Amino acid sequence: MKIEKTINIFNKRARFEYELLDEIEAGMVLTGTEIKSLRSSKASITDAFCQFIDGELYIINMMIDEYKLGTFYNHKTKRERKLLLHKRELQKFEKKLKDVGNTIVPLKLYINDKGKAKILIALGRGKKLFDKRDSIKERENKRNLERILKKS
Repeated sequence: MKIEKTINIFNKRARFEYELLDEIEAGMVLTGTEIKSLRSSKASITDAFCQFIDGELYIINMMIDEYKLGTFYNHKTKRERKLLLHKRELQKFEKKLKDVGNTIVPLKLYINDKGKAKILIALGRGKKLFDKRDSIKERENKRNLERILKKS
């Protein structure tokens, strides 16, 4: 069981599926076995999303594997985890979320310099099919240009 120094877990699909409007860093309420498993990079945020429940923001569908050395105190792999934000930030996100088509998606899960688990969340609007095609076309053009520059 290897514990890494820097943990960066990305949600690459979010940048493809959503047009990102506003980003913010939030803390998370975790149990002991969750943070130990997270330090071993045993988490996934690809299917996760955020939702307001009783005026508080929760991340839903985030998967943190069970800690191997945990006993019967081990955590559930997919449970609702509370996000820690200032009241002002929560109100801003809740107001923007009332617009049609907006959602809050996680972008990156990491551990900061002080050893605290943080998650970068963003307010996003779902892309249409033609927007996705445009982003694929831009990405392929960029790759082709880099190949040409590398050869010459």
